[in-house]
Amino acid sequence: MDLPSLVVVLQAALNPNPAERKAAEQSLNQFQYTPQHLVRLLQIIVDNNCDMAVRQVASIHFKNFIAKNWAPLDPNEQQKILQSDKDMVRDHILVFVTQVPPLLRVQLGECLKTIIHADYPEQWPRLLDWVKHNLQDQQVYGALFVLRILARKYEFKSEEERTPVHRIVEETFPHLLNIFNRLVQIDKPALEVADLIKLICKIFWSSIYLEIPKQLLDPNLFNAWMMPFLNVLERPVPLEGQPVDPELRKSWGWWKVKKWTVHILNRLYTRFGDLKLRNPENRAFAQMFQKNYAGKILECHLNLLGVIRVGGYLPDRVTNLILQYLGSSISKNSMYTLLQPQIDVLLFEIVFPLMCFNDNDQKLWEEDPHEYVRKGYDIIEDLYSPRTASMDFVCELVRKRGKENLQKFIQFIVEIFKRYDEAPVEYKPYRQKDGALLAVGALCDKLKQTEPYKSELEHMLMQHVFPEFRSPVGHLRAKAAWVAGQYARINFSDQNNFRLALHSVVSGLCDPELPVRVDSVFALRSFVEACREIFKLMNEVENEDLVFTLETIVDKFGEEMAPFALGLCQNLAAAFWRCMNTSEADDEADDPGALAAVGCLRAISTILESVSRLPQLFVQIEPTLLPIMRRMLTTDGQEVFEEVLEIVSYMTFFSPTISLEMWSLWPLMIEALADWAIDFFPNILVPLDNYISRGTAHFLTCKEPDYQQSLWNMISSVMADKNLEDNDIEPAPKLIEVVFQNCRGQVDHWVEPYLRITLDRLRRTEKSRLKCLLVQVIANSVYYNAVLTLSILNKLCVTTEVFNLWFHLLQQVKKSGLLANFKREHDKKVCCLGLTSLLALPGEQFPGEALERKKNPSFGWLEILSAENENPDCPWENAKAFHPTDDDDSDSDDDFSDDEELLSPIDEVDPFVFFVDTVKALQASDPIRFQNLTQTLDFHFQALANSVAQHAEQRRAEIEKEKMEKASATAAPS
Repeated sequence: MDLPSLVVVLQAALNPNPAERKAAEQSLNQFQYTPQHLVRLLQIIVDNNCDMAVRQVASIHFKNFIAKNWAPLDPNEQQKILQSDKDMVRDHILVFVTQVPPLLRVQLGECLKTIIHADYPEQWPRLLDWVKHNLQDQQVYGALFVLRILARKYEFKSEEERTPVHRIVEETFPHLLNIFNRLVQIDKPALEVADLIKLICKIFWSSIYLEIPKQLLDPNLFNAWMMPFLNVLERPVPLEGQPVDPELRKSWGWWKVKKWTVHILNRLYTRFGDLKLRNPENRAFAQMFQKNYAGKILECHLNLLGVIRVGGYLPDRVTNLILQYLGSSISKNSMYTLLQPQIDVLLFEIVFPLMCFNDNDQKLWEEDPHEYVRKGYDIIEDLYSPRTASMDFVCELVRKRGKENLQKFIQFIVEIFKRYDEAPVEYKPYRQKDGALLAVGALCDKLKQTEPYKSELEHMLMQHVFPEFRSPVGHLRAKAAWVAGQYARINFSDQNNFRLALHSVVSGLCDPELPVRVDSVFALRSFVEACREIFKLMNEVENEDLVFTLETIVDKFGEEMAPFALGLCQNLAAAFWRCMNTSEADDEADDPGALAAVGCLRAISTILESVSRLPQLFVQIEPTLLPIMRRMLTTDGQEVFEEVLEIVSYMTFFSPTISLEMWSLWPLMIEALADWAIDFFPNILVPLDNYISRGTAHFLTCKEPDYQQSLWNMISSVMADKNLEDNDIEPAPKLIEVVFQNCRGQVDHWVEPYLRITLDRLRRTEKSRLKCLLVQVIANSVYYNAVLTLSILNKLCVTTEVFNLWFHLLQQVKKSGLLANFKREHDKKVCCLGLTSLLALPGEQFPGEALERKKNPSFGWLEILSAENENPDCPWENAKAFHPTDDDDSDSDDDFSDDEELLSPIDEVDPFVFFVDTVKALQASDPIRFQNLTQTLDFHFQALANSVAQHAEQRRAEIEKEKMEKASATAAPS
């Protein structure tokens, strides 16, 4: 498609007529892989004579095409972009990226990020030369823009992957420093100067984030960089041109420069300025930084905070970062010495006022209470919140320097309480009281263990906190609930005071103000943890007051909950529907009802777990929960999907049987998984396992719907999807295992299809974790029916390939000598049962050609034990052989997953007894083959085999003893 035609198609893609727009999109998709298509798109993007809307459509199409096709995830996938087109794009995108308007620059920047991440340095070695040249030319902004993307590529890379950073720093930092120095010396800089300095800051940040480049460890060079940074830190932000709107003001260029400067200095101080660093080179740097710069930065930070004291403006993020720096200085003697003379002014005139309720809080409370709640419970907001940083500073101060600061701070708080109590209603300092309550709650842990405050806590709560439950001011009612929750677990000398607090919090659940209700929800959680009397008290509360969360009911309540379980679940279900109806009625809300709704569902899960040993209760509770499960397993329940799946898991596991009504949820989960819920696959695995393992007969016999076909459709689709990462599909082979283990002898017709998709995925799997899971499917298949499995592998001509891979994975060990693969007890057992099942094959069916000497199944079985034990003569010492170890030298946390606790039919099979019984049967039925197999074992493995035989007999005796004890316990009168 030539250039004019492409412009016409792009224009049509903007057409309001859906048919014409769809035709244009189809045309773009049809011609997108033709030569020069990408180049022509770039020509349109940079053509100033072309309509801006067309250029924008071209830029988006250009970005999406590059993201998908520049470096395909599958290395075997055929390249869809000609090398000549790639060269053309690389040569020209650098020139134009800064010449196009910002709207288009964003898209081209994303393209550059994709290309740089894929091509630098191997396919784009000249990129750094271009940057270096343009840093010395008139294209400084373009060079900085590109260098920022390049530096960010390595920001989070490990040390061995950061090698290119050294050359980047070597080649570009001298020019960056010259530019930086020139820019900070400009007398009345324009806003464009701020954009350049901001880019330099971001490049520096990415380069030092994980480690300081070796060039900057030179004190003279580092000092040369610190001078312009300190210049920017000290220099007041220009008043002229500052936006009036607060949202625009904090994003204004010069405030961004200030923020990035503070951010960088904080990073240097907290990560690299610690004198406890062990590396001598790093310790030397820390000493130099502490001596030459830390104190100067502290002084500048205090001056910046002084602006707040006189009512000036300082962005929230800058305030937060400065307080983090000051908090980190408290424990360092030299820094605290500098801080100490100003600590009172800092504490009482800057930090405490930041903790108080303010105008912005009031506006948000009144105009958007949902957003007020979201900000209050959003951990990301904590990164920007001056209030959170102030609380952290006060806590750190009394923790590390409590002797000289705790008493005077508490006295300050007491004075506020006193002034508040004495003032008439119209003059009460409500906002200061709010800040004082926040301080008391934040210092909870310290006050609970420090006399004389510890003894006075109950009195303090009764006099200064609980009365605010009746305050005419909403934010004080909310704060009273929060503080009550913080102190719920102190020892109340008068249980009536505890009951008063609990009833006040429960009453807060019906408060007309949403933030009060939400704070009451979370406060009640602490009371539930605190007292066994909670369930008696629940009977005293009206049903409509039960809009609360019981999320963290602890196991100690156990079956004491039984009389209340049904009533609580009914009330929580009703509360859940009210929350959802409220949320749906307000389209503008940022899903505020989700907080309370999630709390209700978690509380239901906790109740179900607590009564898990009373299966008949689940039958009574099921009709109450079914409507929630049915509705929330659809797209309507995306916000609470994980919580609903947990409830389904409990209902399918602990009920005496799985009812037909519960089976009706199966198709909903399968549909969700196929449509949008792939991220929840590990959660869906658990209830699907329960359906198959606890409802095996129904799973096998029901044809409307056909659950076996439904499961196959889902698993085959997931396993074949090339767009899914290895991690995403891990539950699929686990489900195949569930079928093979629970349906032995009843699903022969599914063995070949499941083996085919397993082998197909195995050939393109990269991660060893998934390889092991797929090999375990084969092991399970062998255990299910060795003859059938071998015939299928032979038919597919993959027998040798499969066993080579299996034994290769078995024989991989780490430096410690432990197995590199099959690390869980369950994984080892699956391998052992599969290998043992091979031994049981008739001689003529034994895969001798595929299993040469070193692939003897008994060798593989013993290999697992050998790798896990240092003492071959006593491999069961400390029961290490079939249990995951704590001293694993892997730094990965991928080895164990949430399904670790799933029950399995093979749990009752002892691998030692199974192995020995199989070998004995082989010895009796085919002594010649038995002799041939044992002769292939060397002395080490023969000794190990003898130990296995001895241990198997011990295990046999232990199993019989356990059975007898279990039978006696069952027969004993209750």
